[in-house]
Amino acid sequence: MTQLPPPEQEAVLNPAAASPRPALRWLTYLLLFPLIALATTGFGCVSLICGLWDKSGRQQHAIAHIWARVLLLLSLSPVELIGADKLHLHEVAVYASNHLSYYDTPVLFAKLPFQFRILAKQGLWKVPFIGWYLHRSGQVPVDQSSNRSAIASLSRGVAALNAGMPLVLFPEGGRSATGHTQAFLSGCAYMAIKAGVPLVPVTLVGTYELLPIHTYHLTPRPLKIIIGDPIPTVGLSTREADALTQRLHDTITATYLHHTT
Repeated sequence: MTQLPPPEQEAVLNPAAASPRPALRWLTYLLLFPLIALATTGFGCVSLICGLWDKSGRQQHAIAHIWARVLLLLSLSPVELIGADKLHLHEVAVYASNHLSYYDTPVLFAKLPFQFRILAKQGLWKVPFIGWYLHRSGQVPVDQSSNRSAIASLSRGVAALNAGMPLVLFPEGGRSATGHTQAFLSGCAYMAIKAGVPLVPVTLVGTYELLPIHTYHLTPRPLKIIIGDPIPTVGLSTREADALTQRLHDTITATYLHHTT
């Protein structure tokens, strides 16, 4: 596993080292988190109502975009989008991002300037409100309970790509507990190859320090989204998915280290 230099490594491995001042911590508990919960509930209800007639999911995506921008405002953390020109090189692609925090999803929904769908764990479809939203807005469920179920999930993702809808996903499968990039699952590369669309590296910086895993307070800071060069998949076979996944992992890891050291 790639190691960070000592100062950065200490901040990543010890979230308490970056803890906010007590006043900011209590501001999070008493004001920011209640407002975040209120915004999430309110926009979620509006989205569910729109889902009664919006079968395409486009109106619900627009509502999610507004919700995400509100959450960013409440986080007191500005976001810089680097490489935005690369987002317009291809109409459809698989966008694969590192996963550092619960705030990764709102950051991407707020800043990516196009319609997309996400892949989420099948279990979330059983959670009231969250599952209803995921179903009605056309997100793609991922079931890894068996190889057969996993392949069926990937096929749904390929179908979305073939229908002209970009996908955004976290190939690590879960949030990083340390801030380091974890091993990637090869499903993102498989879907990109099967659909014949590019695989685009997306690197998030700062969201781990903003809200690390297993913490319940915000530490506001500048955030970055770095869009990498699209990796073409034309001519590749699914047997090359693992090699493509490793290339994606190396690109995101190198980009993350470059912007944090």
